[in-house]
Amino acid sequence: MSNYDFVLGLRAIRGYGEQPVSSEHMTAILEAARWTGSAKNRQDWAFVVVTEREQLERVATCGHYTDPVRNSAATIVIVEEPGGYEFDSGRVAQNIMLAAKALGVASCPITLHHSDRVSEVLHLAEGRSCRYAVALGYPLPGAEPAVLGGRKPLADLVHWQTYGGSR
Repeated sequence: MSNYDFVLGLRAIRGYGEQPVSSEHMTAILEAARWTGSAKNRQDWAFVVVTEREQLERVATCGHYTDPVRNSAATIVIVEEPGGYEFDSGRVAQNIMLAAKALGVASCPITLHHSDRVSEVLHLAEGRSCRYAVALGYPLPGAEPAVLGGRKPLADLVHWQTYGGSR
């Protein structure tokens, strides 16, 4: 598989086995997160790795559609440090997912909708915020990726020079 096909093949997978993510795989995933590019190379993020079942349940109460967190072997919560950008949090989430896939670990991006609750559950210091997490685990046999009808055609998404502009 080419690198390009590898990227195109990334899919969210929500079905995980009970096996913990190995420390070698978790360290490699976190290294990939650490090396993600960021605005002005500020790296205004921190990562909270949650593996305890009770804490996974508490994190899951911080958003909607969070069953992947409840079912995960581990969830990496992306904390935006003061001065950080939400765009960079998205970039780091994608790197976490790509690194996980390369190691045979399934992943699913999660939005945490209740920021006050996240701060409480994770004991975040003032000025820090959290909106995103990535659920991780080894995929259950036969676990299917979340596919909701494929992708829109490029012609419906791409505009040239101005919104609505054509080539």
